Amino acid sequence: MRRTVFNEDHEAFRETIRAFIEAEVVPVYDEWCAAGQAPRDFYYRLAELGVFGIRVPEEYGGAGIDSHKFEAVMYEETARAGVSFGGSGVHVLLGLPYIEMLATEAQKQRYLPKFVSGEEMWALAMTEPGTGSDVAGMKTTAKLSADGTHYVLNGSKTFITGGVHADRVIVCARTSAPREDDRRFGISLFAVDTTSEGYSIGRKLDKLGLKVSDTAELAFVDVKVPVEDLLGEENKGFSYLGRNLPSERWGIAFGAYAQAKAAVRFAQQYVQERTVFGKTVASFQNTKFELAACQAEVDAAEAVADRALEALDAGELTPAEAASTKLFCTEVAHRVIDRCLQLHGGYGFMNEYPIARLYADNRVNRIYGGTSEVMKSIIAKSMGL
Repeated sequence: MRRTVFNEDHEAFRETIRAFIEAEVVPVYDEWCAAGQAPRDFYYRLAELGVFGIRVPEEYGGAGIDSHKFEAVMYEETARAGVSFGGSGVHVLLGLPYIEMLATEAQKQRYLPKFVSGEEMWALAMTEPGTGSDVAGMKTTAKLSADGTHYVLNGSKTFITGGVHADRVIVCARTSAPREDDRRFGISLFAVDTTSEGYSIGRKLDKLGLKVSDTAELAFVDVKVPVEDLLGEENKGFSYLGRNLPSERWGIAFGAYAQAKAAVRFAQQYVQERTVFGKTVASFQNTKFELAACQAEVDAAEAVADRALEALDAGELTPAEAASTKLFCTEVAHRVIDRCLQLHGGYGFMNEYPIARLYADNRVNRIYGGTSEVMKSIIAKSMGL
């Protein structure tokens, strides 16, 4: 079936990104994995390519293209090569929507040029130890000073992707106590400068996968946040978070589909080269059936991911649709990658093979951005159940 989601501009961008990955990422990727993060100056290289400014309006230094399709191309190309751009993905997928939606003109003038240039990398700090998906249960507080010039931030966050390299972090904190009839009330969002006194990075977390993403614990002890860095209105943060969840979940879904597609490619290459009992692994009927079944699942996931991409660009992707897309694509990726690793035999368990890294990287897709169980709850609620 002919795919219609991308045009000539997207394909030209694909060629640029593919060449960039081959020249500047693949040769050093093992070093990044060993270090547990991509080097900070790599983000400046991405900025030079214009990656961070695609959706940023021209007046702030961006290209002003209101579409997620270029991001989709990057998901496909990084997965195809078996690499990652580290924590930079959250910079665009999670950071930019909040600036676009909530920042005043004065804030955009301060934030966006540095966002585009890579001078200020952004991350989102929502999850806290012991709360997980229960965002309304957060304990981090931000109290307005007596003179009204700043907030005093205290608390901690965990599982913060991009947390080591981040220069600004959108921190979710309580500015008011929850109401008896609405425990979601009282959360506000702040664009916190990571050089602020009292702000500290705790452990860089040792994860099963996503080794190149700098995921960290953060702590705040009497951090002074100027009132000029409040994003949106006080106490409305939970609703803001909800508005951006569809785009976040689409991103996870599309990335998972791209990983599944890459897994089939890796497995197909491997079985055509590997010989057992005097013939290639690809010549066995079981191999053909397994890869055929995987390809069928990838085709279905691609259709779902593409349809969600079109809806997202049109501003029509609903929370339930995003949840359905994430649930389907991540579950497909889980099944496909596992079967493709099996076709590699013992070598599939070796980290030198991209399928092994892909297997580990993919596992979190059914957890972060809302677990598969949470996705099912959202979908069921939309069905009136």
